[in-house]
Amino acid sequence: MFGRKKKTPPPADMASQDVQQPRVAPRSPSEAIKPMAAPPPPPRLRCRRGGMLSLLSGFLTLFVAIAVAVAFGFGVMHREVTARGPLQNDKVVLIPKNTGTNEIADILKQEGVIERPLLFEIYALVNRQRGQLKAGEFLFKAGTSIEEAIETLVQGKAILHSVTIPEGLTSQQIVARLYENDILTGDVLETPREGTLLPDTYKFERGTTRQQIINSMQTAHRQALSQIWQRRSADLPVKTPQELVILASIVEKETGRADERPRVAGVFINRLMKRMKLQSDPTIVYGLVGGKGTLGRGIMKSEIETATPYNTYVIEGLPPGPIANPGRAAMEAVANPSRTKELYFVADGSGGHAFAETYEQHQRNVARWRQAEKARAAEPDVDRVDPEADMRGTIAPPSGGLPDGKRSKAFDASEGTSKDPLKNKTFDLNSPKTVPVLSQP
Repeated sequence: MFGRKKKTPPPADMASQDVQQPRVAPRSPSEAIKPMAAPPPPPRLRCRRGGMLSLLSGFLTLFVAIAVAVAFGFGVMHREVTARGPLQNDKVVLIPKNTGTNEIADILKQEGVIERPLLFEIYALVNRQRGQLKAGEFLFKAGTSIEEAIETLVQGKAILHSVTIPEGLTSQQIVARLYENDILTGDVLETPREGTLLPDTYKFERGTTRQQIINSMQTAHRQALSQIWQRRSADLPVKTPQELVILASIVEKETGRADERPRVAGVFINRLMKRMKLQSDPTIVYGLVGGKGTLGRGIMKSEIETATPYNTYVIEGLPPGPIANPGRAAMEAVANPSRTKELYFVADGSGGHAFAETYEQHQRNVARWRQAEKARAAEPDVDRVDPEADMRGTIAPPSGGLPDGKRSKAFDASEGTSKDPLKNKTFDLNSPKTVPVLSQP
């Protein structure tokens, strides 16, 4: 008994494994090297699906379905809004101010631009453009689609009209011209001060008021005058921007030729430097009729000698205010005039002027001008100015002139030219429709 170990029996599970999987000897060498088949995987335990998971799955499925439907709807909508519209010809449509999207859609429907106003509203809303559609006068091309119509209204590219104000008109004449434009609306609150408006061509949309144009002209004048004043010649006898505008208005009325403005300005600057009277005919006219702008006839000798605050045959220096609204070029000419010694000029019969440094030279120029006028008078059917018809023009030498008191006609730069505002029978400054547009520099 001693020295013998008692054999412990194998565990029951091992015994059962030996029993369940008996080892079978391979029947051949090739079978011995073949791998044994893997045991089958254990069965998967199925968990019961909870209520929350099922709900999420349903929402996901619904969301995908909605997304597909929306994408399909957008595709259909895009095809419809980009399709050619019913408009057969280009058409201008006026969209009043404070008009809602639905009202705009109805207007476009009535004008034949679109066929489906509801689709117009929906597409404007979907594209977050509702409330951004602008009012105004718009041009819609033939076949404009809904998308193009919305783009036109959103960009606000309304049709622009224009009004042209020639240089040299008085403020009263400018206001009258604005009232002749039937696209502008409203009244001018008051006639602006002379020389505060900048003549130019102004663009505007339908519905713009006349007062807005006046405001734009005043703003443009202030800006232009400020720029020109800053680059003026340092030795000018004009000391303030207002004085520059006064002299520029005289230059503007004296000549309509852009190339002569600096030279005419130089003559007046030289006269001011020598304390000579300016003796400009347009100042006589303004002193007599003010903003009306013209007498509608020639100046009489008695009117030349009539003392008014504006008559530069009587007063020395500049008149108290502008006699018209000068353009940018006339103000530039005064700010930087031609550097000459010229003191006189007279019409040369060809639309320009002959300039002179001395009174004797000026007299010869006057004689040539009178000879040319007589030659024209001899021609039949010639629209002419009779140099002896009245006593207008500079009939006396300026202060400090010839001691013998010789009197000379024709200092007025516009005398005998197509721009003559006093004798020319082809236009009247009181009727803006017949006023010729002055040459641009």
